[in-house]
Amino acid sequence: MSFYTSLNGLKNAQTELGVIAHNIANVDTNGFKKGRTDFADVVAGSAQSDPRKIQGIGATLEAISQNFALGPIEQTGGALDLALTGDGFFTMRSAEGGKTLYTRNGGFGIDEASYINDGLNNRLQVFPTDADGTITSTTPVDAQIPATNADGAEFAGVTVGSDGAVTATYADGTFEVVGTVALASFISPTGLKQVGSSNWEATGISGAAKYGAPGAGQYGSLLSGALERSNVDIAEELVGLITAQRNFQANAKAIDTATQISQTVINLRT
Repeated sequence: MSFYTSLNGLKNAQTELGVIAHNIANVDTNGFKKGRTDFADVVAGSAQSDPRKIQGIGATLEAISQNFALGPIEQTGGALDLALTGDGFFTMRSAEGGKTLYTRNGGFGIDEASYINDGLNNRLQVFPTDADGTITSTTPVDAQIPATNADGAEFAGVTVGSDGAVTATYADGTFEVVGTVALASFISPTGLKQVGSSNWEATGISGAAKYGAPGAGQYGSLLSGALERSNVDIAEELVGLITAQRNFQANAKAIDTATQISQTVINLRT
C-alpha cells in the first residue's frame, strides 16, 4: 500500500509543479490570476474500525483554485486601456459564436467595423444610454462607435470616463456618448471556468453574472489609460517551486525505501 500512497504523492507534487509553472509562464500576462493547488488527506476505515487505528492512505487533489486578488496597475496612456480597482469583470461577447466571456484584461482597441474589442473578435459590452449619458437599459450590447456623426463629421477619438461612459468625439468638435461599460460580478468568482486569453465563463458554481456600472458597489472604479498586470508574485512562486520539488523527491525516496523493504522480504523467503 505504501507504493500507491507515495505514488499519489508523486502525482500531487507533479500537479503542483504544473500549476506553479503555469503561474510563472503568465507573470507578464495582463489580467491573469494565479492558481493554487489544494490537497486533502485520504483515510480508509469502516463502521467497525477503531477510530484510533484508522490509517491514512495518502493525499488527493481537492481543487486548483484561482486567486482573484488585484494585480499591479500599470499606466499606459492608451484611451482604451482600462483597469478595474474592484471585483468586477469586463463583459465580452464573441462575434462568431455569441458566447459571453468575462475578463480582467482591459487592453481594448477598435476593429474595422468600429466595434471595441480585445483583438480576438470578442466585443466589449456596454449599457445603452441616451444623449445625456443616462443608462436606458440594463441589458448589455456591443460597444460600437459610429464612423461619422449625424452631420457627417468623421470620428476623431474616444475617451472612457471613471463612470464607464464611452464618449466618441468627431472632427467638428462634437461628441456622442456610445454607452456605459457593463461590468459583471459573481457570488463565487473562484467557480468561473478558465477558457484562455485571460477570459472566463460563468458556471453553475460561480453563479450567474450580476451586471452593474463602474463605481457602484463591489464592481470597483474604472481607470482609463491603465492595465492590470498579472497578480503572480515571482518570488513566492519560486519558493513554492522549491517546496514542490522537495515533496516530489521525498515521495520518490519513500517509493525507493518501500522497494528495498520488499526486496529484503523476498530475499528472506528465498
